[in-house]
Amino acid sequence: MFERFTADARAVVVAAQEEARLLGHDYIGTEHVLAALLADPGGPIARALAGHSVDAEFVRGDIVRRVGPHPPDLSAAAAEQEDAEALKAIGIDLDQVRKAIEANFGAGSLRLPRDTAQKKRGLFGRFYIAGGHIPFTNRNKKVLELSLREALRLDQKFIAPEHIMLGLLREGEGLAVQILKEKEVDLSKLRDDMTTALRARAA
Repeated sequence: MFERFTADARAVVVAAQEEARLLGHDYIGTEHVLAALLADPGGPIARALAGHSVDAEFVRGDIVRRVGPHPPDLSAAAAEQEDAEALKAIGIDLDQVRKAIEANFGAGSLRLPRDTAQKKRGLFGRFYIAGGHIPFTNRNKKVLELSLREALRLDQKFIAPEHIMLGLLREGEGLAVQILKEKEVDLSKLRDDMTTALRARAA
Protein backbone atom coordinates (compact mmCIF):
# COMPACT_ATOMS: atom_id res chain seq x y z
CA MET A 1 0.00 0.00 0.00
CA PHE A 2 2.64 2.54 1.02
CA GLU A 3 4.37 2.45 -2.35
CA ARG A 4 1.37 4.48 -3.52
CA PHE A 5 2.04 7.27 -1.03
CA THR A 6 3.28 10.51 -2.56
CA ALA A 7 6.29 12.24 -1.01
CA ASP A 8 3.89 14.67 0.67
CA ALA A 9 1.82 11.83 2.17
CA ARG A 10 4.93 10.08 3.47
CA ALA A 11 6.04 13.37 4.99
CA VAL A 12 2.69 13.56 6.82
CA VAL A 13 3.30 10.12 8.34
CA VAL A 14 6.75 11.19 9.55
CA ALA A 15 5.45 14.57 10.77
CA ALA A 16 2.69 12.82 12.75
CA GLN A 17 5.40 10.93 14.61
CA GLU A 18 7.18 14.21 15.32
CA GLU A 19 3.90 15.77 16.53
CA ALA A 20 3.41 12.91 18.99
CA ARG A 21 6.99 13.19 20.19
CA LEU A 22 6.78 16.97 20.58
CA LEU A 23 3.65 16.64 22.70
CA GLY A 24 5.20 13.94 24.84
CA HIS A 25 2.82 11.18 23.72
CA ASP A 26 3.80 7.53 23.47
CA TYR A 27 1.43 6.75 20.58
CA ILE A 28 0.52 8.27 17.21
CA GLY A 29 -3.21 8.90 17.04
CA THR A 30 -5.54 10.44 14.49
CA GLU A 31 -5.12 13.77 16.27
CA HIS A 32 -1.37 13.78 15.54
CA VAL A 33 -2.10 13.01 11.89
CA LEU A 34 -4.55 15.93 11.76
CA ALA A 35 -1.91 18.30 13.15
CA ALA A 36 0.58 16.97 10.57
CA LEU A 37 -1.93 17.42 7.74
CA LEU A 38 -2.35 21.06 8.76
CA ALA A 39 1.39 21.77 8.92
CA ASP A 40 1.35 23.29 5.42
CA PRO A 41 -0.68 26.51 5.86
CA GLY A 42 -1.00 26.95 2.10
CA GLY A 43 -2.19 23.42 1.37
CA PRO A 44 -5.75 22.44 0.45
CA ILE A 45 -6.47 20.93 3.87
CA ALA A 46 -5.39 24.02 5.78
CA ARG A 47 -7.30 26.24 3.36
CA ALA A 48 -10.46 24.15 3.73
CA LEU A 49 -10.34 24.50 7.52
CA ALA A 50 -9.11 28.09 7.78
CA GLY A 51 -12.65 29.48 8.05
CA HIS A 52 -13.15 27.43 11.21
CA SER A 53 -9.89 28.65 12.80
CA VAL A 54 -8.57 25.10 12.75
CA ASP A 55 -4.82 25.07 12.16
CA ALA A 56 -1.92 22.98 13.44
CA GLU A 57 -1.39 25.19 16.48
CA PHE A 58 -5.06 24.99 17.46
CA VAL A 59 -5.08 21.19 17.06
CA ARG A 60 -1.98 20.82 19.24
CA GLY A 61 -3.57 22.95 21.95
CA ASP A 62 -6.83 21.01 21.75
CA ILE A 63 -4.98 17.70 21.98
CA VAL A 64 -3.34 18.85 25.21
CA ARG A 65 -6.69 20.10 26.54
CA ARG A 66 -8.43 16.79 25.79
CA VAL A 67 -5.73 14.23 26.45
CA GLY A 68 -3.78 15.85 29.27
CA PRO A 69 -0.16 15.17 30.14
CA HIS A 70 1.24 11.77 29.27
CA PRO A 71 4.96 11.83 30.04
CA PRO A 72 6.75 9.50 27.66
CA ASP A 73 8.39 6.29 28.80
CA LEU A 74 12.12 6.96 28.62
CA SER A 75 12.80 3.24 28.20
CA ALA A 76 11.21 3.55 24.74
CA ALA A 77 14.35 5.30 23.47
CA ALA A 78 15.95 1.86 23.13
CA ALA A 79 13.41 0.99 20.42
CA GLU A 80 14.47 3.67 17.88
CA GLN A 81 15.72 1.06 15.42
CA GLU A 82 12.53 -0.99 15.84
CA ASP A 83 10.51 2.08 14.87
CA ALA A 84 12.49 2.60 11.67
CA GLU A 85 12.24 -1.08 10.78
CA ALA A 86 8.47 -1.12 11.38
CA LEU A 87 8.00 1.83 9.03
CA LYS A 88 10.31 0.28 6.46
CA ALA A 89 8.24 -2.92 6.51
CA ILE A 90 5.25 -0.94 5.25
CA GLY A 91 7.25 0.87 2.60
CA ILE A 92 8.43 3.99 4.43
CA ASP A 93 12.17 4.47 4.71
CA LEU A 94 12.37 7.00 7.54
CA ASP A 95 15.90 8.07 6.66
CA GLN A 96 15.03 8.64 3.00
CA VAL A 97 11.90 10.63 3.86
CA ARG A 98 13.86 12.80 6.30
CA LYS A 99 16.56 13.38 3.68
CA ALA A 100 13.95 14.43 1.11
CA ILE A 101 12.28 16.81 3.56
CA GLU A 102 15.61 18.33 4.59
CA ALA A 103 16.55 18.74 0.91
CA ASN A 104 13.40 20.83 0.45
CA PHE A 105 13.18 22.63 3.79
CA GLY A 106 16.75 22.77 5.04
CA ALA A 107 19.05 20.62 7.12
CA GLY A 108 17.67 19.71 10.51
CA SER A 109 14.14 20.91 9.70
CA LEU A 110 12.63 17.78 11.28
CA ARG A 111 15.00 17.44 14.20
CA LEU A 112 13.82 18.44 17.62
CA PRO A 113 16.23 20.13 20.04
CA ARG A 114 18.40 17.69 21.98
CA ASP A 115 20.53 17.99 25.05
CA THR A 116 22.60 15.62 27.15
CA ALA A 117 19.48 14.56 29.04
CA GLN A 118 17.12 12.22 27.21
CA LYS A 119 14.18 14.58 27.46
CA LYS A 120 13.46 18.28 27.14
CA ARG A 121 10.50 20.53 27.70
CA GLY A 122 8.38 20.89 24.57
CA LEU A 123 5.21 22.84 23.90
CA PHE A 124 3.13 23.88 26.90
CA GLY A 125 5.95 22.88 29.27
CA ARG A 126 5.48 19.20 28.40
CA PHE A 127 8.35 16.74 28.07
CA TYR A 128 9.22 14.88 24.89
CA ILE A 129 11.84 12.28 23.99
CA ALA A 130 14.32 13.23 21.31
CA GLY A 131 14.07 9.73 19.85
CA GLY A 132 12.39 6.42 20.46
CA HIS A 133 9.67 4.11 19.15
CA ILE A 134 6.19 5.62 18.95
CA PRO A 135 3.57 3.18 17.63
CA PHE A 136 0.50 3.98 15.55
CA THR A 137 -2.81 3.29 17.26
CA ASN A 138 -5.00 0.61 15.69
CA ARG A 139 -7.50 3.32 14.77
CA ASN A 140 -4.78 5.25 12.99
CA LYS A 141 -3.69 2.14 11.07
CA LYS A 142 -7.30 1.81 9.96
CA VAL A 143 -7.24 5.43 8.74
CA LEU A 144 -4.23 4.67 6.55
CA GLU A 145 -6.00 1.62 5.12
CA LEU A 146 -9.07 3.75 4.42
CA SER A 147 -6.91 6.31 2.62
CA LEU A 148 -6.11 3.55 0.12
CA ARG A 149 -9.80 2.75 -0.25
CA GLU A 150 -10.49 6.42 -0.93
CA ALA A 151 -7.84 6.42 -3.65
CA LEU A 152 -9.42 3.32 -5.20
CA ARG A 153 -12.87 4.92 -4.98
CA LEU A 154 -11.56 7.88 -6.96
CA ASP A 155 -9.73 5.56 -9.39
CA GLN A 156 -6.39 7.11 -8.43
CA LYS A 157 -3.14 5.18 -8.23
CA PHE A 158 -1.53 7.46 -5.66
CA ILE A 159 -2.25 8.39 -2.04
CA ALA A 160 -1.87 12.08 -1.20
CA PRO A 161 -2.47 13.96 2.08
CA GLU A 162 -6.05 14.63 0.96
CA HIS A 163 -6.66 10.87 0.80
CA ILE A 164 -5.43 10.60 4.39
CA MET A 165 -7.88 13.36 5.37
CA LEU A 166 -10.64 11.40 3.64
CA GLY A 167 -9.53 8.32 5.59
CA LEU A 168 -9.85 10.25 8.86
CA LEU A 169 -13.35 11.36 7.91
CA ARG A 170 -14.40 7.90 6.75
CA GLU A 171 -13.18 6.26 9.97
CA GLY A 172 -15.19 8.90 11.78
CA GLU A 173 -14.55 8.00 15.43
CA GLY A 174 -11.05 9.27 16.17
CA LEU A 175 -10.06 12.29 18.21
CA ALA A 176 -9.26 14.17 14.99
CA VAL A 177 -12.91 14.00 13.89
CA GLN A 178 -14.09 14.89 17.40
CA ILE A 179 -11.94 18.04 17.24
CA LEU A 180 -13.45 18.98 13.87
CA LYS A 181 -17.00 18.31 15.04
CA GLU A 182 -16.56 20.48 18.12
CA LYS A 183 -15.46 23.33 15.84
CA GLU A 184 -18.66 22.72 13.82
CA VAL A 185 -16.80 21.83 10.65
CA ASP A 186 -19.15 20.62 7.93
CA LEU A 187 -17.63 17.19 7.39
CA SER A 188 -19.59 16.54 4.19
CA LYS A 189 -18.29 19.78 2.67
CA LEU A 190 -14.77 18.98 3.84
CA ARG A 191 -15.06 15.59 2.15
CA ASP A 192 -16.23 17.30 -1.05
CA ASP A 193 -13.37 19.82 -0.84
CA MET A 194 -10.82 17.02 -0.52
CA THR A 195 -12.34 15.12 -3.44
CA THR A 196 -12.28 18.27 -5.61
CA ALA A 197 -8.63 18.94 -4.66
CA LEU A 198 -7.68 15.35 -5.51
CA ARG A 199 -9.40 15.44 -8.88
CA ALA A 200 -7.57 18.70 -9.67
CA ARG A 201 -4.27 17.09 -8.58
CA ALA A 202 -4.88 14.11 -10.87
CA ALA A 203 -5.89 16.22 -13.88
